[in-house]
Amino acid sequence: MADKQSQADKGPRKAKAVDPLEEVRAKILLHALPDVPFDGWTGAVMLRAARAADVDHGVARLAFPNGARDLAEYFLHDGDQRMIAVLAASELQSMKIREKITFAVRTRLEVDMENREALRRATFALLVPPASGSAAKCLYNTVDAIWVAIGDTSTDYNFYTKRATLAGVFGAVLAFWFSDESEGFAETWSFLDRRIADVMQIEKIKASANKVRARLPDPLRLLAKLRYRAG
Repeated sequence: MADKQSQADKGPRKAKAVDPLEEVRAKILLHALPDVPFDGWTGAVMLRAARAADVDHGVARLAFPNGARDLAEYFLHDGDQRMIAVLAASELQSMKIREKITFAVRTRLEVDMENREALRRATFALLVPPASGSAAKCLYNTVDAIWVAIGDTSTDYNFYTKRATLAGVFGAVLAFWFSDESEGFAETWSFLDRRIADVMQIEKIKASANKVRARLPDPLRLLAKLRYRAG
């Protein structure tokens, strides 16, 4: 009986349901992107894009219940997915951790190289209330996608510290990139290298401190010994 149950468990599983509105979102985004650099992420832009994509107004509202804010979030999510695809096709195994992070951050910017103004507008639009919570959520999604894509499997305290640290780096590099006019964005890539170097130096200091701390006696155990000796 157990064998039969085991065989049943190994049987074909149901395919993950496909979101019927995903194609609608992609169409609207495609038609909205040419207007966003000039008009921003607005309801008017979204509705024009829906009409251009031949999407019914009601269906567009179902696809993006919160209007242009959802559209901007979807744009950022789409960029994360395009980054993941590039990283999946890259030879990450041969890279050191520092090189992986640098390459991943750079890739995230490069997949939206042609949409830099749209990305800038999305980033700042989601910082303004009532959408301010969206900016933090999207930033977390990006750095989490980077760590997962480069093979991070941590589940302990390091899971959170890695993402918090990378969020600081990514946010700083993104802001620098928005105003960088150097050829080939050379100054941005140099800035990225310096930020990653700073983080790796901090990690080395933390690792050294942990080793020293591990060699030190446990103060509670030491006090307990002194107490019993005194008694």
